[in-house]
Amino acid sequence: MVPDQKEVSNGTERRIKVAEILVPDEAKTSSRIMIFLKAFIVGLASKVWKLLHKAWDIGVDDPRKVIHCLKVGIAVTVVSLFYYVYPLYDAFGEEDAIWAIMTVVVVFENTVGGTVSKCLNRIGGTLLAGLLAMGIQWVASIHWVASKSGNKTIELIINGVAVFLLASLATFSRFLPSVKARFDYGAMIFILTFSLVSVSGYHPENNDAANNRISTILIGTVLCIIISIFVFPIWAGQDLHALIFCNIDKLADSLEGYVAEYFKDGDDLDDGDKECHKKLQGYKSVLSSKATEDSLANFARWEPGHGRFKFRHPWKQYIKVGESMRSCAHCIDALINGCINSENHASEYLKKHISNICMKVSSYSSDVIRELALTIKTMKKSSDIHILVGDMNDVAQVLQVKLKVLPYLFIPPSKPEAAETPESKTTEQQPASKTVVTIMPIMGIIPLVTSTSLLIEIVTRINGIVDAVEELADLAGFKPASNEKCGKDDQLNNNFLPDQEKGKDNIKVFPLPPV
Repeated sequence: MVPDQKEVSNGTERRIKVAEILVPDEAKTSSRIMIFLKAFIVGLASKVWKLLHKAWDIGVDDPRKVIHCLKVGIAVTVVSLFYYVYPLYDAFGEEDAIWAIMTVVVVFENTVGGTVSKCLNRIGGTLLAGLLAMGIQWVASIHWVASKSGNKTIELIINGVAVFLLASLATFSRFLPSVKARFDYGAMIFILTFSLVSVSGYHPENNDAANNRISTILIGTVLCIIISIFVFPIWAGQDLHALIFCNIDKLADSLEGYVAEYFKDGDDLDDGDKECHKKLQGYKSVLSSKATEDSLANFARWEPGHGRFKFRHPWKQYIKVGESMRSCAHCIDALINGCINSENHASEYLKKHISNICMKVSSYSSDVIRELALTIKTMKKSSDIHILVGDMNDVAQVLQVKLKVLPYLFIPPSKPEAAETPESKTTEQQPASKTVVTIMPIMGIIPLVTSTSLLIEIVTRINGIVDAVEELADLAGFKPASNEKCGKDDQLNNNFLPDQEKGKDNIKVFPLPPV
């Protein structure tokens, strides 16, 4: 019985092994393929969902982007009528009508200024290049030139030399700063159009095609200008205006926040508050906004008068305001990286001695910057700006006095003379080497001196922002300030100094201790 059972069990094991060898390869392969397909489908669906969610967030954050997409769709649909309507299709043909669609796709920008800039550059480059190409073609094919050669060799040479010279000169003009800033696209279109018209015009049967090509380009550019201006326009000038006063507000928040963080305990600030940290980092957007400001200012100069902005609004002055803001932001960046985030920390005793006046300097400076932001935002001259600037400069002068007094804090106080006693005599007879004088370490002084010097420099650069904004107000014709707050000038709180008397304009200078 036992041997029979062993034989049966051995036969069963052999059949199982044979089944494992023959069958499972295909089953495992198919199961692996199914698992791979499921993972691929799930991953693809997850990525598509994230993409749709991100697109939804972009549309919600800035609905103007959705409007721009719809405007481009309208323009492309209208210009496609050259294919859909047979009279237009018969007039221009398939090869020429496609230039209208290409023009719309290439020149339609997000802002009115960007669209108008590209359209006018394309129109100017196309017309100038087309006229020059047809003129050179006419000169090359006149009767007395052809009669001497007997063929088109001279015409070919003239066309080739003209294409070489004009293409080279137009390309070189794109390196000139004034041309590159405003007419770079026009120079590129000039090269393209001149070359195409010269090549196509070499054969007489292609002259009509060149003329139709220019016509369709003109139709496409005019259509883009009309839709961009009259269908929910997005003005580059308004974007530049909003960018400038938003950056000024961010500058004030960063200055006041970081000075408070430096002179106060860390417990007073909520490090976990992301919104607060984002406000403190606002100066970085000022440092990185130069390219955007230059681009918007360039586009804004192409725009017609709209809203509160006249036709010749001083857009260049906004660039000067931005430059003065970046100059101040660089000082704030140096204050943060050189003092606040430095490994060498100032002495707490010295910080307490000078913290009040530094806090007042940052507070008054932030008030001036916010008043400038309000001036640009409302396009009205401020009636309080000169008072705020005066207070800011006065506090900065007091900070300078405090900075001059700072070295005397390290000199030990002199003892008053007393009557001679045996105890005093014994004290005087002691060797001087046993006298102990506490001296502040130099590494505890440098960060504080650096921070106060940077605060004073920030005040100076804020004065530069004030001058730039006042120049903008004069050039742009900002409305005069209302006199609602004029009656409050005599009631200003001038308690920023502990020893300053109310009602007086002069500032008491602290006497220096004897050396």
